[in-house]
Amino acid sequence: MARLRGVPRVDRVKRSDGAQNKIIMQSTFRVNIQYRSRERQILNALLAVVTGILTLIYPSFLYLIAGAYLLALGLLFIYFKIPPIIAAFPIIAAILIFILPELIPYTFAGFLAFFGLILLLAFQFSIFGFLTLIIAVLIVMNPDWVAYLIAAFLLLFGVSNLIRYYQQRNSHQNIVY
Repeated sequence: MARLRGVPRVDRVKRSDGAQNKIIMQSTFRVNIQYRSRERQILNALLAVVTGILTLIYPSFLYLIAGAYLLALGLLFIYFKIPPIIAAFPIIAAILIFILPELIPYTFAGFLAFFGLILLLAFQFSIFGFLTLIIAVLIVMNPDWVAYLIAAFLLLFGVSNLIRYYQQRNSHQNIVY
């Protein structure tokens, strides 16, 4: 939802023929629609970086770390009012990981494939969409490397989102309103 801030302004305008003055009431509005998406971007990035570091440090607890990440991601999606089908997918993947930890490579690869397709179809981050699909295929082909490939994806995703966040923040500071 957008926030509107109105500032009413009253101007006196003189007519060209010197007749009486007219009073014009003018209101200006500034619409800020990016505060939620920027907040979502930084929270997703921090969650991914922290989870990637935990996955590298504790690869034997992968099912807990990956399941908790997917569950937290789904809850963030719900909080930021992402469409329900997209928000439900990581939650379902987290439940599958908690119930059947031996299916982590296939469950997380399915999540990455879905996530990569969303990135490709949105044209938002298309290079990263291809990388996500490649990592999903690598996870299915090499299930022994699943912890390191998940950590690589999470760190790559988190760091690239942080870089993009700071680039956008710097470009917004240069705008004169």
